[in-house]
Amino acid sequence: MSTKKILAFDLGAESGRGLIGSFDGERLALEVVHRFPNGGVPTLGTLHWDVLGLWREILAGLRKAEAERGPLASVGVDTWGVDFALLGKDGSLLANPRHYRDPHTETIMDAAFAKVPRADIFRQTGIQFMRFNSLFQLLALMRDRSPILEAADAMLFIPDLFHYWLTGIKVNEYTNTSTSQMINPQTRTWARELVHAFAIPEKILGTLVQPGTVLGPLRASVASHAGCSSIPVIAPATHDTAAAVAAVPAEGDSWAYISSGTWSLMGVETKTPKTDESTLRVNFTNEGGVGGTIRLLKNIMGLWLVQECRRAWERGGVTYDYSALMKMAETAKPFANIVNPDDTSFILPTSMPVAIGDYCKKTGQPVPDEPGDVVRCALESLALRYRWVLERLEELVGKRLDTIHIVGGGCQNTLLCQLTADACNRQVVAGPVEATAIGNVLVQAIGLGLLGSLADGRAVVRRSFEVRAYEPQHHDRWAEPYRRFLGMIG
Repeated sequence: MSTKKILAFDLGAESGRGLIGSFDGERLALEVVHRFPNGGVPTLGTLHWDVLGLWREILAGLRKAEAERGPLASVGVDTWGVDFALLGKDGSLLANPRHYRDPHTETIMDAAFAKVPRADIFRQTGIQFMRFNSLFQLLALMRDRSPILEAADAMLFIPDLFHYWLTGIKVNEYTNTSTSQMINPQTRTWARELVHAFAIPEKILGTLVQPGTVLGPLRASVASHAGCSSIPVIAPATHDTAAAVAAVPAEGDSWAYISSGTWSLMGVETKTPKTDESTLRVNFTNEGGVGGTIRLLKNIMGLWLVQECRRAWERGGVTYDYSALMKMAETAKPFANIVNPDDTSFILPTSMPVAIGDYCKKTGQPVPDEPGDVVRCALESLALRYRWVLERLEELVGKRLDTIHIVGGGCQNTLLCQLTADACNRQVVAGPVEATAIGNVLVQAIGLGLLGSLADGRAVVRRSFEVRAYEPQHHDRWAEPYRRFLGMIG
């Protein structure tokens, strides 16, 4: 087979990239062709995404990719979940999409549960309760009598929006839509009973398509503007975690994964959803995966804590690169402070170091003063949270999970990888770093007929990318900190 060049746009909360995956039928090589920043834009007390700016970067990436690397076999976009754009009857964007950290959903869950009990919502959707889930964003717009929602004729999740602009075709790709808390994981269709109960306008709910669906060619105007040919647009696993999990280089079924970045998504891959009382009690989620799989997982705040600390220190006039922070954390005193990474005070604090200090003060711990102490606290707390999630996963699936695969940018954090191995008493396999982009490319390759299955794609990953293994070294030291941690989370 001649080498095929597949373009993947991978958009995260902090940045986006256009990457070309060169696939020769056996191995895959990745090359970044375009990078650009991303982030929320505050306007009059509301936090938005600049989707027009991101669209401009996608067009620039398209132009560069084909001009510099030759003909492309296909293109597809993945992003984060839950956030959506609303379109009018003429297909126009009615407003910039809200950012999931926007505060307008802060009190909406209580109002929702007063109308439909929490257990009923979970039975119908299997999704963990987080105030920024699409369901609650829509309910907040309805509460506020949003004229944007009243005028809306379609709801497209962020990657759906870009695919629409690329092709003119409006669909909702399943893996991203499954994060909305409006999909029934048993039937893999819209949860119509729930939609009716909340009187959500059904006309905005689109046609669901599975990852790997060929949507159509680039619109002629887009191809002309980007100076490229009319290449096929394929919906990959458009939710970044679904794409990352597709690229986990695992075999068998006794493993867990952590897709590690701004968020940590920790879970297992199953064939059927779990929507029982035990799953609801621990607030785990059933999201759509590739090849008919379910991602049973837990959202964890992740490296957001460290990223926001770094930004706060930079605003104060001191800039640290991540390697310097990790060196300071390595020499800091172990277990001096512990926090619950998922405490609501860490969602959007004015200053993350202050928020961590306030949490420590509130829980009777000394306040960490030095950057290394703050980062050590964040990383050890994450590892403790991973241990708790691992134990719950093993209870839910009824077996021991021998290996933890960490993929994504966080797998480069050697200190966090070792702390995770120690806290969980499991082997940790770190890599590949670019798992989301790799998964995006692999699913496009399946859509093109170049690969037959998810298992074939994972075999390609094992042949193509190096990983690093971490063995537990000091598990016995984690018993007392874990008891403290359990006391914090209740």
